[in-house]
Amino acid sequence: MQGGKSVQHEIMSEVTAEMIERGRGVTDSAQVQHRRKLASRVRLARESLTSIGSGQRRFDVELLRIFAQNQRHATVAQLVLLAPSALLAAQSLKLTFISLWLLLAAAAILANHHISRRTSRQARDDAAVVESRRLVVGLALLQSVIFATLVTFANMAAGKHSAALAFFLVLLQGALASDLVSPVPQALYAWLGPLLVAAATFALRNPASGLLLFGLCAVASVFFLLLGLRAYRHVLRAIELKEEKDNLIAEIDQARLNSEEARRRAEEASLAKSRFLATMSHELRTPLNAILGFSEVMKDEIFGPHSNESYAEYSRDIHGSGEHLLALINEILDLSRVEAGRQELHEEALLLSEVAQDCLHLMKMRAAKRDITIIESFEPDLPRLWADERALRQIILNLLSNAVKFTPANGTVTVKIGWTQPGGQYLMVRDNGPGIPEAEIPVVLSTFGRGSAALKDAEEGTGLGLPIVKGLLEIHGGTFLLRSKLREGTDAIAVFPPDRVIALMPQLDPEAPVPDGVMKATRAA
Repeated sequence: MQGGKSVQHEIMSEVTAEMIERGRGVTDSAQVQHRRKLASRVRLARESLTSIGSGQRRFDVELLRIFAQNQRHATVAQLVLLAPSALLAAQSLKLTFISLWLLLAAAAILANHHISRRTSRQARDDAAVVESRRLVVGLALLQSVIFATLVTFANMAAGKHSAALAFFLVLLQGALASDLVSPVPQALYAWLGPLLVAAATFALRNPASGLLLFGLCAVASVFFLLLGLRAYRHVLRAIELKEEKDNLIAEIDQARLNSEEARRRAEEASLAKSRFLATMSHELRTPLNAILGFSEVMKDEIFGPHSNESYAEYSRDIHGSGEHLLALINEILDLSRVEAGRQELHEEALLLSEVAQDCLHLMKMRAAKRDITIIESFEPDLPRLWADERALRQIILNLLSNAVKFTPANGTVTVKIGWTQPGGQYLMVRDNGPGIPEAEIPVVLSTFGRGSAALKDAEEGTGLGLPIVKGLLEIHGGTFLLRSKLREGTDAIAVFPPDRVIALMPQLDPEAPVPDGVMKATRAA
């Protein structure tokens, strides 16, 4: 008995913890959605205030990483493209200056490559992000100033190819900037600005041809600037989509973990329930059998009549209450076996009409006490069903018991058995009782569920009959239908699938002729 109490205490503790955990949350889904949206807005507003460029702080590191990756991959290409710039400048400047410029430009490109490698490995804190962003913008500005210096000195030397050099460098560096430094818009401005200033100084020294050159350089710079900003928006959108995908994957993983945890808890609860029911059934049945036995001896006055008639009445009450309690325990155990999937079926070929006839014989005496007429309507020549006889009897008795219980005096209960359209068989029990409101049908089919009519008018019941019927039918692969209307009655229909129906084999004619091939094969065998 102590073991049963400890198991019961564990179950109650787990349920109480579950109830407390559920009570802590918000039950209204609309409020939950509103709180999530509000938290998302607050988070976005906070990140917008603390961001240093993208408007969302969590994207700044990713943008810097993409910028550094572009710079590293383009290092060799930038070094190679120094050659045509130096060849154009050689038409106007001395070789010594061009060599010095090549060294400075290559050093700036290599420094940018080194900083890019370091940026990829930086710590993900705000100070490191701000420092790295300032550094890459400064290097972009330095690299652009170096190229602008080449244009300025070529212009000062009044070289005949200085205009072509200026336009070539604006186009070249603009194309590189729109692709390489677009993840950091500040670096894009720093990359294009000095070259545009160099083109403006050329226009001031040569107004005749310089204005046209400056206009072309300005249009090219604006084009590359817009192209780079558009690429920046695409990169930012790609990062947002990637984050949404990662969040979705994380939510799916979390949901999977929660589902596994819930399944584990459900299995533990089911095991605890099974142990509890097994323990309690043993602990209850042992004294209950004694109560039923002794109360039956007292009720039947086996050892002599009672001195007081009240004792006989009390004995009958005790015996009736004990039988009701035993039936309740048996129904609870039956339902627990069905829900746990441990109901074993001992299947055999049965005639549904014969089993129904046996059950009707048991229920007719109870129906006669209330002047209820039971009408039978069975289709003839139905084949046998492959089913469990005990489960089949329990299904029919539960449906008949409910129908007789809820049918008023002088009412009728109709039992029909026949074919379903797909080829299965059905059993329908119809009564002309008060009926069930449509909204209460799910309640009636739930465990311990009872409708308003049952609570008001009917005899006391456990609310387990229909759930047991539904569970036993599902084990057989069938379905249970409950249709009802107020003041018109209720139809309870048990449907068995076609694969449960045993098809009849054609009868063999002993005088039928045997084909020659079959006869020869028979003789050879």
